[in-house]
Amino acid sequence: MTAPQPTIVATSGGHRVGARARVLFDSLVHHAVDLSGVHGRRPRVLYLGTAVGDAEHVTARMHEAARYAGFDLTPLALFPMPNVEDVEATLLAHDVVWVMGGSVANLLAVWRVHGLEGALRRAWRAGVVLSGVSAGSICWFQGGATDSYGPRLRPVTDALGFLPYGNGVHYDSDGGRRPLIHRLVADGTLPTTHCTDDGVGLVYRGTELVEAVTEIPGKGAYVVTREGDRAVEERVEPRRLPPPPD
Repeated sequence: MTAPQPTIVATSGGHRVGARARVLFDSLVHHAVDLSGVHGRRPRVLYLGTAVGDAEHVTARMHEAARYAGFDLTPLALFPMPNVEDVEATLLAHDVVWVMGGSVANLLAVWRVHGLEGALRRAWRAGVVLSGVSAGSICWFQGGATDSYGPRLRPVTDALGFLPYGNGVHYDSDGGRRPLIHRLVADGTLPTTHCTDDGVGLVYRGTELVEAVTEIPGKGAYVVTREGDRAVEERVEPRRLPPPPD
């Protein structure tokens, strides 16, 4: 099964601490799987941990989270070399791609070296749901605000551009992100920018934002647009997702 339209779920969430596991998949990951339309078998999730250097301990936690969720998870590692012969065929064999947060600048550089930009675009058009958290959200847009270059937040403007907007993540938990996003939109560095509080995700069909969803009550999504030489922010109220099955 594949999604009926090209689908992206861009989030500032998706993980939670479990009673018996360090990390479990929260409602946003389950929603991405639901949007893929898979039924009658275990969902196939491709995990991309490039932004954390394919750290083995993080991959192990993702495997554990997938086991609890009832998903079949395959890590696509690029360090020290790709762990599969055919990257594009591997992408197309899965229902959902989940991209871990970390350094979006490093992620983009490594993906381009290995030709993932084109392969991911073709998988998206074929109905594989693209999703992720933080760096795994920004990567699908024109760019956003990042700490990839050091503790001081800076703009990144050369992301994949599947979606023709900027992206702001961790909008409520990192005090520097909102003012920087506003400056970048006001001066034209970023186009209209879609932002998420922690626990919130944005669902796109093609390049259209169709819904904001959340796993945490009271959180918000935001659209920041340019009016003259200033940025104007509008809150988008997200729909509360049901909790994932135990």
